[in-house]
Amino acid sequence: MSGDIEAFGAAITAGLAGGAIEPGHGEGSAHAGARCLNCGTVLRGSHCHRCGQKADVHRSFGAIGHDLVHAIFHFEGKLWNTLPLLTWRPGDLTRRYIHGERASFISPLALFLFAVFLTYAVLAMVGAGGGVGEELNKAAAEQTRSAAIKDSMQVEVDRIDTELAKKDLSPAQRKELQDERATLQKSADYLGISRSRSKDERTADRAEGPPVLDNPVDQVKTSADFVTRNKVDTGVPFIDHGLQKAFANPALILYKLQANAYKFAWALIPLSLPFMWLLYPFSRRFHTYDHFVFVTYSISFMLLLFVVVRLLNLTVLGDLATFFAMLYVPFHMYRQLRGAYRSSRVGALARTTLLLFFSLFAVIAFMLLLLALGMSG
Repeated sequence: MSGDIEAFGAAITAGLAGGAIEPGHGEGSAHAGARCLNCGTVLRGSHCHRCGQKADVHRSFGAIGHDLVHAIFHFEGKLWNTLPLLTWRPGDLTRRYIHGERASFISPLALFLFAVFLTYAVLAMVGAGGGVGEELNKAAAEQTRSAAIKDSMQVEVDRIDTELAKKDLSPAQRKELQDERATLQKSADYLGISRSRSKDERTADRAEGPPVLDNPVDQVKTSADFVTRNKVDTGVPFIDHGLQKAFANPALILYKLQANAYKFAWALIPLSLPFMWLLYPFSRRFHTYDHFVFVTYSISFMLLLFVVVRLLNLTVLGDLATFFAMLYVPFHMYRQLRGAYRSSRVGALARTTLLLFFSLFAVIAFMLLLLALGMSG
């Protein structure tokens, strides 16, 4: 229940945030001769020409609901002007906004904030889908439990190995320590965790490295298991400390990743701008602001498309919606490139191919950023 409340609050905040960034543009009736309640200027229309405040200031209880619904669904009437163009003619929307047609459309940043909040709200209500999020949480919790048990057992094994290395032990004491070590190993096998090893074994394993496999999926799993079984020593103390915390409590790291993805979603924009510059290097026709508008509108659309697909996945149309979205994403990029930058068909197609790869690189960089924040926090 609390998750639904938080999700509803996020949706409300989305509309309010977008409404706060987007200025109003023409509601209310004329109030000739009256004075602005904010600055006292004589009004000449529905808005104060000095401070911009509306002439009509509602104070009824019903106005609260009106303002709330209006903020969420209308964005001062601009949402329905923007979404059709963003969906089917994104290049025209981008070019028109860059060239000055801004009163009729939601600004890229306001739409981006709305899309981020809406995505968070939907995920909070219905989850990520496919049981992926639930499986990740279960796996992280299990890994956290296993890591805690394994670390405590490894401390005991290291203590016993230190005692066994002493040359002045009596046969009885040595036999007792060996039995204790064997009991710890059996307990580890019973609990289904990795066998506790001596320092020499761990050093030899680190020197040898993980095995190289033909199957990339098996390679990833084997490499991850290798890292968790061995204490990582990169030579950089804060990195080693962060990795140790991640392996000791992956559930906490996963929670931080999810929280930081929401908080730092804006980082996708600056991470993407260098790649956009690479599509048109040293071009005097296009500036950083042009790329900013393009990237922000594009990411906003992808987030909104994800929300639609996620909701449709709750119905029988889920698989069809996912398939259509996978086809439409590169087509949308092509149309936006061709319309915004006036590229030729061949040029837009070539740049779309590059943009798909660049988008993957930007997402990977974003995930690495979230991982670094999670381990350092």
